Amino acid sequence: MPFVNIKVAAPEPTKEQKKQIIAEITNTLARVLGKDPAAILVMIETLGMDSIGKSGLSLEEIKQNKEKK
Repeated sequence: MPFVNIKVAAPEPTKEQKKQIIAEITNTLARVLGKDPAAILVMIETLGMDSIGKSGLSLEEIKQNKEKK
């Protein structure tokens, strides 16, 4: 069973965007891997901007620094 875990930074995608992501990822994996779509699991997780870091700073801090400039 293929399992895809997609993690995105806030803001959270809308319900419609999530539906589209799930459908398109499922269709792609079914086509490429030759799997039954019923066997494919897609999970979307939204992480707060304070939970992701780059270059030693959280994304929240990076955004705040850009807004100050």
